[in-house]
Amino acid sequence: MAYLIGVDLGTSGTKTVLFDELGKVIASHTVEYPMYQPKNGYAEQNPADWREAAFTTIRAVMQKSGVSRNDVKAIGLSGQMHGLVMLDKNNQIIRNAIIWCDQRTAQECVEMTNKIGAERMIQITANPAMTGFTASKILWVRNHEPENYEKCRHILLPKDYVRFCLTGEFATEVSDASGMQLLDIPKRQWSDEVLEKLEIDKSLLAKVYESPEVTGTLTAEAAEKTGLLPNTLVVGGAGDNAAAAVGTGVVRDGKAFTTIGTSGVVFAHTSEITIDPKGRVHTFCCAVPDCWHVMGVTQGAGLSLKWFRDNFCNAEKETADMMHVDPYYLMDKAALQSPIGANRLLYLPYLMGERTPHLDPDARGVFFGLSAMHTKRDMLRAVMEGVTYSLRDCMEVLKEMGVSVNDMMACGGGGSSPVWRQMLADLYTCPVKTVDSKEGPALGVAILAAVGAGIYSSVPEACDAIIHTANTQEPIAENIPAYEKYYQLYKNIYPALKEQFKALSIL
Repeated sequence: MAYLIGVDLGTSGTKTVLFDELGKVIASHTVEYPMYQPKNGYAEQNPADWREAAFTTIRAVMQKSGVSRNDVKAIGLSGQMHGLVMLDKNNQIIRNAIIWCDQRTAQECVEMTNKIGAERMIQITANPAMTGFTASKILWVRNHEPENYEKCRHILLPKDYVRFCLTGEFATEVSDASGMQLLDIPKRQWSDEVLEKLEIDKSLLAKVYESPEVTGTLTAEAAEKTGLLPNTLVVGGAGDNAAAAVGTGVVRDGKAFTTIGTSGVVFAHTSEITIDPKGRVHTFCCAVPDCWHVMGVTQGAGLSLKWFRDNFCNAEKETADMMHVDPYYLMDKAALQSPIGANRLLYLPYLMGERTPHLDPDARGVFFGLSAMHTKRDMLRAVMEGVTYSLRDCMEVLKEMGVSVNDMMACGGGGSSPVWRQMLADLYTCPVKTVDSKEGPALGVAILAAVGAGIYSSVPEACDAIIHTANTQEPIAENIPAYEKYYQLYKNIYPALKEQFKALSIL
């Protein structure tokens, strides 16, 4: 039996999972690390923490499993996207990494737009200039820390720094590189035009591979630290969402997944590139060679339900503790006691501004229609429905772009809720499924590693062998028109409040 390792470098910690070649989990281990916020809106991490977490977790799964290192054929890497790691001429870390949720680069985004042009930026990078992406972070360091920029000889993404520590190679792959805003998305290579206009030296960037390609092998030093054999293969891997797509089998046209985590994501696979000229959704290269994905993001998905739980559901939390169940289980039951439409109560989930389809940092959460008749269960259902409406907004943009979806997977914490999955099925008017594995990105990059090692001939073939459906929620015919009338009203609320959100932001 061959074995594969998936390393998932997240924001709160790194999780490494050892799988057999059929995707069965053999061992898993997680190491957490801190995030630093030196100023309001800043978010940084120390890349050395990622390196040590990767070494520790790989070594731990090997020790827990008892699997021979001779049988581990390859490693795949997944990770948080958009982070900026800068190394000097001696390959030493220059400063803490500026990570994906950092918001300091608004002025640099203006600079990028002025130098490249808003329309041209979307044509090449498939996105408007965004604070979360890597290019604006590079410009920020150049503008505010010129001494650090002068020292820089290598720019890497978070998982690609771990790759360098494992293999000594400076390499990235198309899905993660897509989120830097330096890649020509249609051509799947660095954009000379963007680099020249931003005056960024191309030699700073890593070589770009397709996600299942072998990017290097373990050095003797890394092998000693991880308990693996020297020369164990390391494949390109993928950014977190692209890896999750592979881990849920979303690798063919017509397939998509919805993640309800802190944020919400609607992610659809497409073999033909399509870019939204309005920049409402992200188009990235996906982990299947010569294919792309289109991704809509709503900022406050699971966050909205967590916010409601933490502020209004102490009784449910206490009862759940006595029953030894998750509070969300009881919240699901409560939501079912309110009808579709939550007794004419709607919720806008804009607690953190919004990305798709409004791209408005000033948007804020709203309960619309609140009256003295409403109960906590109505508010709870309205929150879940409002998040689902925002995800439907993402789907509407995909349809407008000609991306069709007939097979939807659900994942993330919210995806485990049958109530939420039913709402998705009714509003998407298509079946919503879950897979039997909960490992998502780690499984996805282990599948890519299996392809790189030659165990499977292609990513779709590997997914066919490894990914299995667990549950399916079919749309309920009578629910569809009931939700539709509330969704149409929901769509009209944001435009009516847009200018008021802006006014509120400057009070």
